[in-house]
Amino acid sequence: MDEYIPGQRWVNHAELQLGLGTVLSVELRTVTLVFLASGETRTYSRQTAPLSRVRFAPGDKIRTHEGVSLKVGFVKEQDGLLTYTGNSDTGDSIDLPEGQLDSHLQLNRPAERLFTGQLDHDRWFELRYQTLQHLNRLAHSELRGLSGGRTSLIPHQLYIAHEVANRHAPRVLLADEVGLGKTIEAGLILHQQLLTERAQRILIVVPESLLHQWLVEMLRRFNLSFSIFDEERCHAITESTGQDNPFDTEQQVLCTLEFLLAHPEHHQQAVTGDWDLLVVDEAHHLQWSPDEVSPEYQLIEQLARATRGVLLLTATPEQLGKESHFARLRLLDPDRFPDFDAFVHEEHAYEPVARAVQILLDEKPLDTQSGNILRTLLNDAESQRLLDCVQNTEAGAEQQSSARLQLVDLLLDRHGTGRVLFRNTRSAIKGFPARTLSRYPLPAPQAYSVALTGTQTNTDPQLLLCPELLYQADVDNDHTRWTQIDPRLDWLGDQLRVLRPHKVLVITASADTAMDLAEWLHSKKGIHAAVFHEGMSIIERDRAAAYFADLEYGTQVLICSEIGSEGRNFQFAHHLILFDLPLNPDLLEQRIGRLDRIGQLETIQIHVPFLEGTAQAVMLQWYHEGLDAFEHVCPAGHTVFTDVKSRLLDVLCQQAEPAALIEATRTQYAALNAALHRGRDRLLEYNSCRPHLANALKKRIETQDHDSQLFSYLEQLIDCYDLDLEPHSNGSHIL
Repeated sequence: MDEYIPGQRWVNHAELQLGLGTVLSVELRTVTLVFLASGETRTYSRQTAPLSRVRFAPGDKIRTHEGVSLKVGFVKEQDGLLTYTGNSDTGDSIDLPEGQLDSHLQLNRPAERLFTGQLDHDRWFELRYQTLQHLNRLAHSELRGLSGGRTSLIPHQLYIAHEVANRHAPRVLLADEVGLGKTIEAGLILHQQLLTERAQRILIVVPESLLHQWLVEMLRRFNLSFSIFDEERCHAITESTGQDNPFDTEQQVLCTLEFLLAHPEHHQQAVTGDWDLLVVDEAHHLQWSPDEVSPEYQLIEQLARATRGVLLLTATPEQLGKESHFARLRLLDPDRFPDFDAFVHEEHAYEPVARAVQILLDEKPLDTQSGNILRTLLNDAESQRLLDCVQNTEAGAEQQSSARLQLVDLLLDRHGTGRVLFRNTRSAIKGFPARTLSRYPLPAPQAYSVALTGTQTNTDPQLLLCPELLYQADVDNDHTRWTQIDPRLDWLGDQLRVLRPHKVLVITASADTAMDLAEWLHSKKGIHAAVFHEGMSIIERDRAAAYFADLEYGTQVLICSEIGSEGRNFQFAHHLILFDLPLNPDLLEQRIGRLDRIGQLETIQIHVPFLEGTAQAVMLQWYHEGLDAFEHVCPAGHTVFTDVKSRLLDVLCQQAEPAALIEATRTQYAALNAALHRGRDRLLEYNSCRPHLANALKKRIETQDHDSQLFSYLEQLIDCYDLDLEPHSNGSHIL
């Protein structure tokens, strides 16, 4: 082995791009080199340094640091330093000490490295070989893109992602109920489409309130970095680059619906962006009817027509009625769903088909009526053969089961929404916790009663449910802060003490109310509450959420404005305090849905303080006794709310008694629930999650996660780079 001597030239064979290094100094255990080509100085352990001595042989062509080339004639070594003698291109004889060699010489050609003795240890060849083997195995794995996210392995999410992501340019509607993880499903699909190179350019359009949540979710869970586009960024790109279309400068773009709507020129630029995938969240807010189409719907319709693949994320179809459901299907496939009346007629004709599908999936004998219906719908020879098998009592059980599933697959492609719609419901997906409601009546302050009396007939109905906002807006009040008179604050302080050390999520409609609550708890009760509202930056929100999530050093309570009902999930908590109530049942479900999600292990405790004799008391009674919205999910809640909204507002304004409204609500809600149950689409449920396939996917990913191949490869990699690896905890190590 060569000894290190100042002035010698060595090369780092692990980082050939550094160029030739010159030994500066040699210590007992270390050697220091300067790499003039890259301007770096490195100190290495003498025993494990990835360095090789540079020796050129007669016949090699070398270059001085002045750029003069010469062909080596012979080499002389004195005191460990080399001198090269040779002729330049002009024929002059030159003696070149190795210290004057050009530092930019790179020995990255195999022949040069071989002839100068720059040979890798065999372990490097083995590492490269194993790397290629692993890359090949992963590239051909059916789990590629499904197993890389930082998500829980939820079978129905894996199934939808696997089904959709394997399609070329998928156009689907993800309509799972609240809490079932539509954002995760979309992220898994994007992740797999990008890794398999089925998609490269992606545009995500979301409501403004969900912009940062999408940015963080995609980055944290899937390592997908999206660029947020707004007016300021588009202007800056145009000014700095001269690009006609700023959307062409990034492959993965995230923007808001409000931004595109307010700037038609940027909307047109987005339309011409040649996207592979368009993702639209909260698509149920796009209003459409045969007589009138909203600007938001028209905007997304243009994008959908210009984009190959489209993912629409929406509330469940039955929440917003048939027109809204048809409008979203029309965005995905206008040829398949051209006419609303035809769509309604087709749905009405589906009931006998649904019964036949139910029989097939339940593996019961087909009756004559169901058999005739299926033979009419599926009149090709192969389908008839399958029907014969199902109705043949002498056929084997396995053969009949296979025939049943094949018939269901054929029905999927020929009837209803086919493979366009995925909708999982809580009734079909198990694992959700129970919910309990605790009500806390409190006396209404006299000042609130005065404010409510003066404004209840001519103000926003939502403000009736937030009397502190009305009180603060009343120019005639005596400027006493609402926190000094509202009994809900003392109740909140006492309740937090009772619930300690359990984590508690508090949700209120207004950001101002949230900040006032946090300030009051800090000054009066010594409680440091985290706050989460729309006025905070994304970093501030992340810090607040992390402070609340920290089980050891974090805060007991997080106070959210209504934005806390959108996007952030806190399954580790199971106590929810609703400081006020929203007017819309969907918003109430969104609030509860922050805790009521898959992965919640405890019964969710919902605490509602309310002021007696106010709109709060009426709203609480209507939600609980009319819709049973606190303790159960109410998919028909929005439909009922739309029908009785005017009567509800009269009751909130104390212009009518609540008893008749609550009874009418209860009756209508029960009838709608019964209709939903009767119209239960078993074919759609089957398409949305086939349990045996979904569970098999989960099991395969778990098996892959516990495979020791990758860890063995990691140890090999660490050994080559002379790093240390220490166990930290289960599944974690320290480098």
